[in-house]
Amino acid sequence: MSIAKRIADRTSAKRHIDVPEWGDEGKPEKVYYGPLLAGELNRIQRKHPNFLSSTSFDAMVDLIILKAETGQGEKLFTLEDKAVLMREEVSVISTVAAAFMSGDSVEEQEKN
Repeated sequence: MSIAKRIADRTSAKRHIDVPEWGDEGKPEKVYYGPLLAGELNRIQRKHPNFLSSTSFDAMVDLIILKAETGQGEKLFTLEDKAVLMREEVSVISTVAAAFMSGDSVEEQEKN
């Protein structure tokens, strides 16, 4: 198997984070995402040049819009949802964005 194929296979793997605040009927919402890829980081940094050194909540919300998916691989949010996400609690946005940036689910991080 070529290196490019191994990279493609590895970067297509999905993880999830349970977000209780977004759940329904007492069950947390499972938000799926893949690893943050170089091209995606470039896209975020074009809009938010200091993304890696000084991440704003605006940038975190853009990251969530870019990466969050359903279990079926459909986008969970669009740019039209940005205003709603900007009214979410800081702790929720920062927890979800941190998981997306680390590549680990919160469950995986808690094991370590």
